[in-house]
Amino acid sequence: MRTQRIYGWLIAVAMGSVMKMVEPLSAGAAPPTPGANPPSNQPARFGFTSSENGEFQFDTGVLRGKLRAGGRSLGLSSVVHIPSGLPLDRSNGLFSHYRVFSGGTRYGVGAWDWPSVARLLEDGAVEVRWPVATNRTFEMTATYRWTAPAILDLETMVKPGVDLPGFEAFLASYFTDPFTNSLVYVRSSPGEGGRAGFLAATKALGDWQMFPRDASVVPLIQDGRWTREPNPVNWVVMPEMREPLAMRRDPRSGLTAVLMAPPTDCFAISTPYEAEGHRSLYLSLFGRGLKGGEESRARARLVIASSPTEQEVIAMARAYYLTTGRSSTFR
Repeated sequence: MRTQRIYGWLIAVAMGSVMKMVEPLSAGAAPPTPGANPPSNQPARFGFTSSENGEFQFDTGVLRGKLRAGGRSLGLSSVVHIPSGLPLDRSNGLFSHYRVFSGGTRYGVGAWDWPSVARLLEDGAVEVRWPVATNRTFEMTATYRWTAPAILDLETMVKPGVDLPGFEAFLASYFTDPFTNSLVYVRSSPGEGGRAGFLAATKALGDWQMFPRDASVVPLIQDGRWTREPNPVNWVVMPEMREPLAMRRDPRSGLTAVLMAPPTDCFAISTPYEAEGHRSLYLSLFGRGLKGGEESRARARLVIASSPTEQEVIAMARAYYLTTGRSSTFR
C-alpha cells in the first residue's frame, strides 16, 4: 500500500508539470505566440468521432485533425494546434505504422499500404486492425486513445500465427518545416559532461541516426533489414538512449512534440539530422521474437507541449512509465 501511495504521489507531481504546459493551451487561455488564432470555443472532447470515407475526426480543444484520412492507415493528419493555428504534420502523418520486419523479412513497403479496417470504441478510442494476409502470418491491431487534450496514447498488438524472430514495428512521425530541432535522451551526452541528457541530432553526427536501447539490440538493427528496397537506409549507430524519449521542437514558437515509450516496448529511436527535409522521428517497437499464437503488445505516447524544459519532459516520461506499470531507469 505504501508503494502504491508513493507511486500515486509521483504521478500527481509529474502530471502537474505536464498540465501546466497543456492547460494554458486550452480554451480561454492566452495564445502562446503573437498573432495566434483564438482557441476553439467548442468543449474539449477526449475522443474521436466517426466521419466519412472510413476516417475519424478529433477536436480536443488543443488539437484538431483526422485519423486515417481517406480510410488509409496514416496515423494522425491535418493536425492543427488550435491556440496558435500552427499545423503539425506532413507527409504520412504522426504515429503511423511504417516498415514492419521480422528476421530478414520486410512486409511490403509498409503498413501504410496494407488493407485494414477500423472501428470507434465506446470510450472514444479508435481500433485499427490489419488482418492476416497471404504474405503476412500475423494480425496487427493499433488502438489510438486521447487521455488529455494534448496527450495521445497508442497500443500496438501483434498476434502471429507462427514464431516471428526479431519482430519490429517502425512507428513514424513527420512534422512540418518549423520543427527543425530533433533531440534524443541519451545515457551519456557530451554536452552534459558524460551524464544523461538530450543530444541534438546535428548533421555532423550523420545523415540518418539510430539510438539503440543497449548493445544487445545493435545486431538486430544491422541484420540487413534496412538494406531492403525500397528506400534502404544506412543508419549511423548513435550513443545508447537513456530511455525511449525524444522530441521535435519548433524553436520559434516553442511548440514541442514529445515521443516516449516504456523501455521494454521500444528498442531504438531514430531520426535524420535535425534540419533534414523529412522532419521525422521514429520509434522501433518490440525488438524481440514473438511466439506464435500469443499476443504481444507495445505502447507509445505523443505529447504536444508549449516550451517545456528538459526536466519537464523527463517528468512527463516518468509519469507515463508509472501509469503503464513498466520499469524506468530514471533517477
